Amino acid sequence: MTDKILIEQIAREYIEKLVLTSKPMRPKWNRENYIFRKQSKWNYMDSCMIRALMMYGDNDYIDYAVKFTDSYVNEDGSIPTMNVLDYNLDNICGGINLINLYNVTGAERYRLAYERIYIEQLIDHPRLKCGSFWHKAIYPNQMWLDGAYMVLPFMSMYGKIKNDKSIINDAISQMMNIRNIMRDRKTGLYYHGYNETKDMLWADEETGLSSQFWLRSNGWLCAGLADMYEITENEEIGGMFREHIEALSQCLTEENMLLQLPVRKLLAGNYPETSGTLLYAYGAMKGYRLGTVDKSAAKSGEKALYAVTEKYIDRSGEIPVLRNICLMGGLGGAKNRDGSAEYYLSERIVENEAKGIAPYLMATAELIKAYTNP
Repeated sequence: MTDKILIEQIAREYIEKLVLTSKPMRPKWNRENYIFRKQSKWNYMDSCMIRALMMYGDNDYIDYAVKFTDSYVNEDGSIPTMNVLDYNLDNICGGINLINLYNVTGAERYRLAYERIYIEQLIDHPRLKCGSFWHKAIYPNQMWLDGAYMVLPFMSMYGKIKNDKSIINDAISQMMNIRNIMRDRKTGLYYHGYNETKDMLWADEETGLSSQFWLRSNGWLCAGLADMYEITENEEIGGMFREHIEALSQCLTEENMLLQLPVRKLLAGNYPETSGTLLYAYGAMKGYRLGTVDKSAAKSGEKALYAVTEKYIDRSGEIPVLRNICLMGGLGGAKNRDGSAEYYLSERIVENEAKGIAPYLMATAELIKAYTNP
């Protein structure tokens, strides 16, 4: 039977055997780089892993976070492999790492870097008419759910550092736009994308919304709400967070997992997806610690973490293997992804990829806090 001690042991094995042994410019967890033979650059997958690693606070983990980040960030705060004119919200994800590293080390390069991210990209970042950021320059007039995690907690933290309520209010307003535009009133879940001009292949001609509730995008929203509530303590964010935790809780299967398409339980080919389940587990447990969701939600999140550990982690080898991770999911683009159920079920399923391992570490960090500080 899985217990809390075993889960922490597995998380530490991942850190010690997979994370700390990775070369910063060629991390083992970034499966996209290996599969598609990409050159390493500043990206959200690596940022998520470093963010998760720093949640544990161990000195050698912080040392690795410093070594990793210094491989991408120059002393003047520039990030050579990040092009601000891409206006890519995914690239903002690492901003919180820069703030945290500056707070821990006092190294000026980190302060300069997070200042540059805000000033050079976010001030001029293109926006929809409602005020929300485009997801990327290559996806004009589009808001994707993923951005709730990638950029809004960073904006909130930056605004707090600057004592600038207008920046915090901007982030809160953008999160409320997600709720007002992308939330389905019947299920409480959120559509993956919104196209303001309604001219994309995947966009409904009346609403501009994509057609499916994709698990990981809803998981990013869950984690983003948890982090943003911790920073802002804003009750609008708290209310949206509680709603979303409840909606996801209603989609759990009998084995306490969430499916790639959470409400399509009878759809052939639909499967329990680990990365999104773990993001939900993280959000549910953190929300209870912060006092904004109830204990039953935290227990559901804990059971989801147990279910992933018991059923989807293979411990027969030297390094644990986490299965059932959807490699990627998107809308439009070069492959003209149409946002259909068939599309989401066709995406590659991989093992031991950052988008699954980082949420496992995040959820485990919350579990540790729960039983060491009850």
